[in-house]
Amino acid sequence: MFRATGAGRNRGGRRAVITVHGWPRRDLRSGGYAAAQAGEAARGAIVIAPQFLIQADIDAHHLPDKVLRWGVNDWAIGYDAEAPAALSSFDALDAILTRLADKRLFPDLDVVVIAGHSTGGRFVQHYAAIGHGQAALLERGVHIRYVVSNPSIYLYFTAARPKPADAACGKTDHWEYGLGGALPRYARQPVSPAALRTAYLSRDIVYLLGTADTDLTGSQLDTTCAAEAQGATRFERGLNYLRTLPPPGEGGGQRLFEVPGVGHHSAAMFASECGRYALFDQGRCVETAVKR
Repeated sequence: MFRATGAGRNRGGRRAVITVHGWPRRDLRSGGYAAAQAGEAARGAIVIAPQFLIQADIDAHHLPDKVLRWGVNDWAIGYDAEAPAALSSFDALDAILTRLADKRLFPDLDVVVIAGHSTGGRFVQHYAAIGHGQAALLERGVHIRYVVSNPSIYLYFTAARPKPADAACGKTDHWEYGLGGALPRYARQPVSPAALRTAYLSRDIVYLLGTADTDLTGSQLDTTCAAEAQGATRFERGLNYLRTLPPPGEGGGQRLFEVPGVGHHSAAMFASECGRYALFDQGRCVETAVKR
């Protein structure tokens, strides 16, 4: 299920911004709020807010059996729906991208931004690594940007981690933390970590990190041993992950945008100066150099 908000119903829009919600879904309007703050730069933008439902949603709203529903955490990392069909949450995003690629429907589209905060940021980062629904847009010459904002964990392409994991921590390199173990059906298998990493590094990915997202006890913070091997807080984990990527000029071009003083708050992140720049190219944002 997805909806277009505000000016997003404009077929002539040059930019589409897809904002993937976190968990629980309190931020379905964060993309629209950021567009309102961006003003003229966002005029005519298509803002799409997918909703990934779970069984509790189906029960609470008495929805028909034909509506897709995922496990509580499964939708964020590309697993198949529990019912009524074995469709990945990433298949759902593929369908949105395919629709946007239809030149008859969106003849002027030239930029698509896929953004997510928190659990939505985890969705976007994992999709950027293994997603394969972008081809039709890229063939049209449409630029795709991924905005990964304050996720709890990151997908690594090798077994190395910033912090040593306990020997008993058997899932440090398993999906969703790495490419080991059983991967979602959606992943084209067998996978080549090296090839996936090369493709990932070629993409326009902005890491949008709130400098105050340092809570060690947040209810949605992954505190498993596999997550702790990436760092203690979301902010630290983001910086640690970026240190594993090559710097600009050495095969890397992905960017870090820090949002000073903002914690775990999707609307504040996306409506910040750097958030508006990442989503709508409004104003400017000074890229943060990663200390290595």
